[in-house]
Amino acid sequence: MALDGAFLHHLKAELQSALLHCRVEKIYQPAKEEIVLSMRGAGGAHKLLLSSRANSPRAALTAYAPENPQTPPMLCMLLRKRLSGAKLKDIRQPNLERMLCFDFDATNELGDRVVLTLIIEIMGKYSNVILTEEDGKIIDALKRVDMTMSSQRLILPGIPYQIPPAQDKLCFLQTDIQDILAYIYKQENTLPLSRALLNHIQGLSPIVCRELAHLSCRGADPAVQAMTPEHRQRLQFFLSRTAQTVQNTSGAPYMVCRPDGKPLDFSFMNIVQYGTAASTKRCESFSRLLDSFYYERDRAERMRTKAQDLLKLLTNASDRLARKINAQKAELSQCADREALRICGDLIQANLYKIERGAPFADLENFYGKQGSTLRVKLNPALSPAQNAQKYYKDYRKAKTAEQVLQVQIEKAQQELLYIDTVFEALSRAGTERELAEIRQELMEQGYIRRSKEKQKTAALPPFCFVSSGGFQILVGRNNRQNDTLTLKTAGNNDIWLHTKNIPGSHTVIITENRTPDEQTLLEAAQLAAFHSRARDSAQVPVDYTQIRYVSKPSGAKPGMVIYKNNKTLYVAPCIPQGIQAQHGQG
Repeated sequence: MALDGAFLHHLKAELQSALLHCRVEKIYQPAKEEIVLSMRGAGGAHKLLLSSRANSPRAALTAYAPENPQTPPMLCMLLRKRLSGAKLKDIRQPNLERMLCFDFDATNELGDRVVLTLIIEIMGKYSNVILTEEDGKIIDALKRVDMTMSSQRLILPGIPYQIPPAQDKLCFLQTDIQDILAYIYKQENTLPLSRALLNHIQGLSPIVCRELAHLSCRGADPAVQAMTPEHRQRLQFFLSRTAQTVQNTSGAPYMVCRPDGKPLDFSFMNIVQYGTAASTKRCESFSRLLDSFYYERDRAERMRTKAQDLLKLLTNASDRLARKINAQKAELSQCADREALRICGDLIQANLYKIERGAPFADLENFYGKQGSTLRVKLNPALSPAQNAQKYYKDYRKAKTAEQVLQVQIEKAQQELLYIDTVFEALSRAGTERELAEIRQELMEQGYIRRSKEKQKTAALPPFCFVSSGGFQILVGRNNRQNDTLTLKTAGNNDIWLHTKNIPGSHTVIITENRTPDEQTLLEAAQLAAFHSRARDSAQVPVDYTQIRYVSKPSGAKPGMVIYKNNKTLYVAPCIPQGIQAQHGQG
């Protein structure tokens, strides 16, 4: 991982500069594997994020404020009890291990001064945040580890804390560079240089080891035994320079980005190994780098976890409706042959005197077909000819009725499937827990989720709010319930309503205040409507618009489902236009 011991060493210095002697004001646990400490000191307020997520573990200052659950978890309540008001006295890092120890001056229940340590271990899926007493005993941890999980190192309340077992690596802050290189040359003969460095030097990530090999061997990564004297001389120079950079914490936060601008990797040193395949940019601080690198990933993962049950429910409902529609269509296709049943009944009725009772079939003149043609009609030998005719009539009437019922049922199922699609789309755009709560409440009201006995009141979120370049307010619904409120209650008859054509998406309204919006405002609103729809990744999207007076909701229709007329269509590229301003409610 890129967040290696050397990078963490720089980060520790940054955190010390900002947080030492700050007091803990508030503690939050926005997710199962995240702790946020709100701290204040002479330099102002800061938020310290401690994350033990497997794919994004870190300790860093954060500018983002993750949404917190309504009921704090037990560990969060414990941390509030033990660390609220505590002052940070020191931040420690054993050698270049991927762990930080935050020492707090705190007060216990008896009013005595004690030192509590909050430890974050950054070890991939084994990452953890642990609170210990002054004597080293564990108070509690984000992830408890018992005998069923590990027999080597237990992490349970009351057990003495043990530092993770040290790897068989040399720390270049304590060992001479020549000794390290001599050891590597002795041990590794066939491995590539970057792998040999990674195996035996503490605190260096793969990207740094590759960079050292790249610089030392002029773009190559030869086996250790194939290195030339020049390569070895250059390696000693660059490794010494890296050690000095780490020792003096004189490195800088660099992020490596793909050609499309997406983050690829990061380091405390400039990275040139990718050439033209990637670009490197220097960030404002190490914490800012981690924020921008991990934020979108964390947000997406957090929302995916919290929305997992809704996704499963909607997927099952969608699959069930699709199977139901297919079965009904197959049954409907059989009803299309009902006229043949009536004809058979008519032919039997017209030839009762010719048909022998008990006959399995009868060849009868077909006066509905070509002149002189005959039709073999299947009969039930147990019934009389007249009874056979009545059975055909009965089957005909049944098929006719079934066709009418099936058409209604198929239409109803298709509308429900369309509604499920709109909920899917709203769920894909949900960015906060409150938005998920509103979607959950909607599904509960529609009978897809069983109502809980506990009444959970969720404050309704405002719609997204923008101001066009022409000064018109544009409102965008977040979900179906909000779409209904926006279109049917908030908007006036003369306001302009927009929606993607035959594509699930948000209702978008231009508040006109009895003015006529300019073309640019219409274009910007259409772009917003396209952006807040399932077609947000498309190049060109059709967006219908009309006045609110021409939009109505059919009786019994699902939330967000409306019909409209007198509309026109714009074709736009989905985006948030540069000419508009986001206002309150943007959330």
